[in-house]
Amino acid sequence: MAPFQLRWIVQKNEEGQVLREFLYAKEISRRTLTAIKFEGGKIEVNRKEVNVRYILKENDLVSIQFPAEVPSESLTKDPVPLDIVYEDESVLVVNKPPGILTIPSREQPTHAIANGLLNYYQEKQIESAVHIVTRLDRDTSGLLLVAKHRYIHYLLTLQQKVKTLKRKYEALAEGVLKQANQTIIAPIGRKEDSIIERKVTEDGQYAETEISLIRQYQDFAHTAVKLRTGRTHQIRVHLSYIGHPLVGDDLYGGSLKWMKRQALHCVELSFIHPVTGEVKTFHSELPADIKTLLNQNKR
Repeated sequence: MAPFQLRWIVQKNEEGQVLREFLYAKEISRRTLTAIKFEGGKIEVNRKEVNVRYILKENDLVSIQFPAEVPSESLTKDPVPLDIVYEDESVLVVNKPPGILTIPSREQPTHAIANGLLNYYQEKQIESAVHIVTRLDRDTSGLLLVAKHRYIHYLLTLQQKVKTLKRKYEALAEGVLKQANQTIIAPIGRKEDSIIERKVTEDGQYAETEISLIRQYQDFAHTAVKLRTGRTHQIRVHLSYIGHPLVGDDLYGGSLKWMKRQALHCVELSFIHPVTGEVKTFHSELPADIKTLLNQNKR
């Protein structure tokens, strides 16, 4: 497969710009330009190699060929099945089942989504490292976003900061919700005696979660959840903090009576495509275990 490339047509208001400044405006950093120059990339205008001092004219075709990426030596390939919802030259959207890590850990270095992606890349001859944009916990299911190049990953992290990359979850929260709609604003930090667990703490990072009731059941509430920030375990910590831990989330006080994993699923993922500028939105149905529990408790 050809190395990752991007192309732009110079607009009238961009005529006269130095190519270097044009590329900076496209979020191509000095470091990236250096890598392109010395590590096997290429910069062309109208299919001829040029240097970054070139003065642009309207309708010039600017193209960049990035150097091939080398995967991390610590990541091993593993033929993990991938439910690929969408793929193009820049991004992948994967529907993750529960019970599988997104990124391998020291304790479990294989059989994670990232291992499966590396295997898939090598099978398809995609010259890229694995760049997970939106990570999900082991027992959280649903949509996650993957960038197929470091530059695309960077652009998508910028979207996370300005909140044009959006995720919506559905969750089963224990107990009866007193408010149909509420916003939880409570800072989250590490729990002192744990490398995994988080807690609400005054010296934590700002965290904001919106919760809306879909349907109240006798023992738990089916809720829609929107993340306004992306802290580790944010939904799990915030729901536990207000006294409604997730069904199956025993780490944060939830009961294993109904499910053996936290009842949390990313149902919607939306972002502005970093190359085309289109708004891309994807949906994922609730998995069988959550659907079954809801059906069993209908009255």
